[in-house]
Amino acid sequence: MPFPPPDEDLLSGMIDLALAAGANALEVYARTIHVTRKSDDSPVTEADRQGEAIILEGLERLAPSIPTLAEEEAAAGRIPALGDQFFVVDPLDGTKEFVDRTGEFTVNIALVRRQQPVIGVVYAPALSKLYAGRTGAGAFSMRIDKAGRPDDRQPIAARRAGSAGLTAIASRSHLTPETEAFLAKLSIASYAAAGSSLKFCLIAEGLADVYPRMGRTMEWDTAAGQAVLEAAGGRVETYPDGNPLAYGKIERAFDNPHFVAWGAR
Repeated sequence: MPFPPPDEDLLSGMIDLALAAGANALEVYARTIHVTRKSDDSPVTEADRQGEAIILEGLERLAPSIPTLAEEEAAAGRIPALGDQFFVVDPLDGTKEFVDRTGEFTVNIALVRRQQPVIGVVYAPALSKLYAGRTGAGAFSMRIDKAGRPDDRQPIAARRAGSAGLTAIASRSHLTPETEAFLAKLSIASYAAAGSSLKFCLIAEGLADVYPRMGRTMEWDTAAGQAVLEAAGGRVETYPDGNPLAYGKIERAFDNPHFVAWGAR
């Protein structure tokens, strides 16, 4: 089996696939959205299934030697042997936001190496914005024009919190008492809310300082956003023990522990 391409080429290919899946999502978004339920009662749409098929086919062409952990495939019980390197795909993060038409849904593609996400792409099609990052090479955002072409690439970096207090960002759909209790211990100057993996990206571009998640998430929900944030100089830690949030947790069925995402500190 051939060796995978260099990381720069992997990132470029992942961006192209996120744009393709995002274009498909916008086509579904523009018409009546049909929602069904998976075995865990979470919603799924044709945009989830079609987007995942687009990404999986493209990743197979891009890097056939690298396996992929993908949300809908995992829900169907199709999980490959992952090893030390694998892609993680959420073809439509924020399905509830998609159905509610808030615009705050994303396409997430990450590459995990030795349990840590090292390349990530987060594309918000309805917001015409894409975020990407690579460990050691930094992070950036791009505007996506009406033809689906990337433009206006800008480097982004997580900020250090100022003395005036932190800007906290929390899940729009999943705010819990545990999250509120955690935030009550911090010096919070302002709050923001967002859906999907955009919360990581807002910290990555220096618009917020902390995102606690004291509720259930899956690896495909967080891998791409974590990669972007950490490439931008932030970090994601498990709570309360402060370890790096790791991937390939088959013993947990790829469920994440509680975590906190931070800007630069």
